[in-house]
Amino acid sequence: MASEEKQAAYWIANRRIVFSLLTVWFIASFGCSILFVDELDRVRVFGTPLGFWMAHQGSMWIFLALVFIYVGLMKRLDRKFDLHED
Repeated sequence: MASEEKQAAYWIANRRIVFSLLTVWFIASFGCSILFVDELDRVRVFGTPLGFWMAHQGSMWIFLALVFIYVGLMKRLDRKFDLHED
């Protein structure tokens, strides 16, 4: 694979990862906290409605998990394209 082709493939894969994780984050933060709050409030977590919990705690925990998932996926992508640090 030529250097330019390799670089283009790397950035396509990189963008795919970023957009996928941003979509999950959007659904978790905006969707669960605003759009689907009425349906989620029917379920209770730790004594509070799930929609309220997602708006105040759940979105933060999901974001933190996405950061670690991003790091793992990028390490794997860097190794695949031989761009990793030793």
